[in-house]
Amino acid sequence: MFGKYFINIVFIALMNFYLINAQYGGYGSYNNFENMASVPIGLLTDQNTEQMNIIFDHAIDVANQEVGTTLTSLKAEVNYGDAYQSYGRLCQMLETGIAGVFGPSSRHSALHLMSICDAMDIPHIYSYMSDYAEGFNLHPHPADLAKALHSLITEFNWSRFIFLYESADYLKILNELTTLFGMNGPVVTVLRYDMQLNGNYKQVLRRVRKSQDNRIVVVGSSDTMPEFLNQAQQVGIINEDYKYIIGNLDFHSFDLEEYKYSEANITGLRLFSPEKMAVKELLMKLGYPTDQDEFRNGSCPITVEMALTYDAVQLFAETLKNLPFKPISQNCSQRTESVRDDGSSFKNYMRTLRLSEHLLTGPIYFEGNVRKGYHLDVIELQPSGIVKVGSWDENRGYRPQRLAPTTSQFDGLDNSLANKTFIVLLSVPNKPYAQLVESYKQLEGNNQYEGYGVDLIKELADKLGFNFTFVNGGNDYGTFNKTSNESTGMLREIMMGRADLAVTDLTITAEREQAIDFSIPFMNLGIAILYLKPQKATPELFTFMDPFSEEVWMFLGFSFLGVSLSFFILGRLSPSEWDNPYPCIEEPEELENQFTLGNSIWFTTGALLQQGSEIGPKALSTRTVATFWWFFTLIVVSSYTANLAAFLTIEKPQSLINSVEDLANNKDGVVYGAKRTGSTRTFFLTTEDERYKRMNQFMLEHPEHLTQDNMEGVNRVKSSTHYAFLMESTSIEYNTKRECNLKKIGDALDEKCYGIAMRKNWPHRNKFNNALLELQEQGVLEKMKNKWWNEVGTGICATKEEAPDATPLDMNNLEGVFFVLTVGSCLALLYGIVSWAFFVIKKAHHYRVPVKEALKEEFQFIIDINNYVRVLKNSASIYSRSRQSSMSVASMAQDDS
Repeated sequence: MFGKYFINIVFIALMNFYLINAQYGGYGSYNNFENMASVPIGLLTDQNTEQMNIIFDHAIDVANQEVGTTLTSLKAEVNYGDAYQSYGRLCQMLETGIAGVFGPSSRHSALHLMSICDAMDIPHIYSYMSDYAEGFNLHPHPADLAKALHSLITEFNWSRFIFLYESADYLKILNELTTLFGMNGPVVTVLRYDMQLNGNYKQVLRRVRKSQDNRIVVVGSSDTMPEFLNQAQQVGIINEDYKYIIGNLDFHSFDLEEYKYSEANITGLRLFSPEKMAVKELLMKLGYPTDQDEFRNGSCPITVEMALTYDAVQLFAETLKNLPFKPISQNCSQRTESVRDDGSSFKNYMRTLRLSEHLLTGPIYFEGNVRKGYHLDVIELQPSGIVKVGSWDENRGYRPQRLAPTTSQFDGLDNSLANKTFIVLLSVPNKPYAQLVESYKQLEGNNQYEGYGVDLIKELADKLGFNFTFVNGGNDYGTFNKTSNESTGMLREIMMGRADLAVTDLTITAEREQAIDFSIPFMNLGIAILYLKPQKATPELFTFMDPFSEEVWMFLGFSFLGVSLSFFILGRLSPSEWDNPYPCIEEPEELENQFTLGNSIWFTTGALLQQGSEIGPKALSTRTVATFWWFFTLIVVSSYTANLAAFLTIEKPQSLINSVEDLANNKDGVVYGAKRTGSTRTFFLTTEDERYKRMNQFMLEHPEHLTQDNMEGVNRVKSSTHYAFLMESTSIEYNTKRECNLKKIGDALDEKCYGIAMRKNWPHRNKFNNALLELQEQGVLEKMKNKWWNEVGTGICATKEEAPDATPLDMNNLEGVFFVLTVGSCLALLYGIVSWAFFVIKKAHHYRVPVKEALKEEFQFIIDINNYVRVLKNSASIYSRSRQSSMSVASMAQDDS
């Protein structure tokens, strides 16, 4: 009994010693474990299970053979996204005893397992894009992917693009992109294509189709990206008008057969090349044929997850070789008692290794938790399949490696210009034709220039196959003296053979064609006037009168006087308007009339100003006039108020000049000039038009208004309100898009063209002309102009429709209401006169006096405009001699009414 007990004690002591030595003494080699049992590692799969199992076993076989480890596998399949089931399978593996866990693919499930493994201190390796510090990840970090996308967008000179993303996880790429571009980056429209979360992206894709942007960056998972491309093709945005950068590293594994002939420019990134021997071995294990006909030009069914899982096994084995890690049984329900003491050491040691052999995705090392060392292939979808066109790494950025085109459309190309190098003159800086690239790097050679002329030469070089070297030829385009047969500037460089071509805003003129040849025109234009936009005029003293024209104000005044006079006349004619000044006296001796001349004007004024007055018309005739006057003032005042608001809110800018005639006459002291040398100045020197002759004479007498280049003229216009500059309409169009206070005045003065300058009788002229015609027919020239005129550097000035000018209302607008007032007033006057006549006749019959005498007396009283009191009992009156004289006028008026 004692002997058996002693043997057990010795066995336990030896095992403890062995474990301690294994744990702390084996950093240098794996020799201490050579004779030990295998080390199991677990794989959880939730998609592509069969392929992932094969790749996992093959990776373990390679690691055991190359590194000398004894890894084995424990594999389990779970449902995609089922975190509970994944948890159960993981716990079963932990109870068995594993050294590490790989997978699953689902982010949701992997996050749950990551927390459990972190608590148990078991290495957890996953293969999707993430920036979590927990777990172990070989996938490129979102910030590094953003750097690669930034390099491509910069290389492609995209000034604006649409950023389409699947979910919030990919916004980390966008944030890093915006940081890299800074304040002067491209204009970015951000859209989430999986808005409905139901796999239907067409609503967002239709918005893309309606947008003016045709350059698109797409980032999303491998689960949604194939369906995204399918729906994009259905919506109609995968064609020759669109350019894509796909930010998914599995692009090479998608079925792209339907998109190869779409003529869309689709660029992607790839983490490994299918040409590697390790990749071909893996394809054989998976049962795929490895000949080039099956997977041409880089197409490969191995996904990034498969490749990263393979590499992660190699890294795990290399770590295990240097730092033994014995699996132990762990219980998920007793986490605090099952935590390993050496798990953190193992994971940290993995991040210190630098590995470069037996890998699919390139060298591996870590900076913190971020994997580094890889490089990306830049691939492009062409009719022949996926083709590598460049590479990217963090240190050197994007490096183009574009091969010669492989499609049949180039088979019949005339390659007589191949391998020829031409010296091309540019005028720098001369936006938008040529300018220096704004970059924090020191650029050299052709890379330091950009612009319309630069792009034009590149397009021609792609078509004709020649090479070129850009040289800054300055801003002197040159002139030719026929007498001395001498030239200056760029013309001289071409004539002397020191340059082959000149591409800038160089006008084709008869003088220049005597010295050199030109290609066919690539742009049409004319001379125009650049001047400041009309400025807001200073408000005048009587601005309040602007809503009505002078004619309306005149008729309004006549109407006011006419209506006031109507009240005065009808007030005297109408018996009802004569009132008893003392209501307490039943038999008054006199009557008063309220419509004196002053009161009539006061009543009319109160109604016009909509203030009213204490005077109230009583007779039907005066009330009729009042009604029509009130209606008239309602319409007039409302029209005035509405138009006054328009005049106060709408600015009325005024320009000192509006045409070339104004400029030729130096209207309001405006002076003008042009570039000292060039086709614009030549136009005025050789013109036969009298206006332009006067302008030429002015410029000859005032050479101080001439400039060395167009930019100097633009700056003069911006700094002075009395200076206009004559230049080509295309340059004016470019500047007005970027200088918000500048405007083109009038139409073009002539018609001319830009062409590419070349030596006289140059043998390659026809080839260049044919290539230019093709570019014109294909719409390339128009796209290039739209890029440099309307896209690059624009968006500064707010594009808004010009508000219509506020115009005064004239009689055509208000003649109806004047007509109504006139007719109403005339009818009231007619009625008042007839009523007065009937009243006088009735009164004459009542007093039994002659009607003629009564009319005479009443008329004399009415025209006595200074008398507003009517004496009822007047001995001089014809009525006083009548026996009915006791009857009052007021009573007769009441009876009459």
